[in-house]
Amino acid sequence: MDQSHIILAIFEFAVLLFSLSVHEAAHAWTANRLGDPTARMLGRITLNPIRHIDLFGTIILPAIMLLINPGFLFGWAKPTPVTTSNFKNPTRDDILTTLAGPASNILAAVAATLVLLVISRTSRDGAAIVHYVAASGDLSILMASGSLLIPLVGLFYLAIFLNLILAAFNLLPIPPLDGSHVFRHLLPYKALRVYDSLGLIGLFLIFIWGGPLIGFLISPALSALRGILLHF
Repeated sequence: MDQSHIILAIFEFAVLLFSLSVHEAAHAWTANRLGDPTARMLGRITLNPIRHIDLFGTIILPAIMLLINPGFLFGWAKPTPVTTSNFKNPTRDDILTTLAGPASNILAAVAATLVLLVISRTSRDGAAIVHYVAASGDLSILMASGSLLIPLVGLFYLAIFLNLILAAFNLLPIPPLDGSHVFRHLLPYKALRVYDSLGLIGLFLIFIWGGPLIGFLISPALSALRGILLHF
């Protein structure tokens, strides 16, 4: 791996850690608001990534992906513990707690877009850099020198991209992802037992089809946010 790929990998991994922490903290915060203090008592309402790290999903898998192909990255953190019996309305509150994770990543992508808009509207050089990255998606700009705005714009563009990936990835209705926790509430009991047993098969399907499917799912949102950066 050459120096440019190493720099890109470091930026991607840093953004991934932050985005996963946002995701899990949102689960924990929502569960606590709805009556379940389990995650709060375990210190999971925090953006400190150490509290959320899963050895394989947060470290090993992303490292392998970065070594093979920097530019497309996803992973997962340690699941946030939820005790549904603490909820006043277990089904509704479990769904809300589950959806809080992907929703937080969508909000993070929107927030990163707003930061880039501010940079674009307050600096002529910033506008040129933002427009170039939004139009081309070229993250090799991170390796350019001459302005602090270059790595800053690259960092926030990565935040848009990776948070949209995490949102789409977690909404897939494949066990053990967040989408499966919502989908399982729609299933009859007999089908539910079979569905919950598909964990390993679900992970296999993710590895086979996850990349192209996630790319397809995020393309409309990514195009919309890029359009905002180019035209506002």
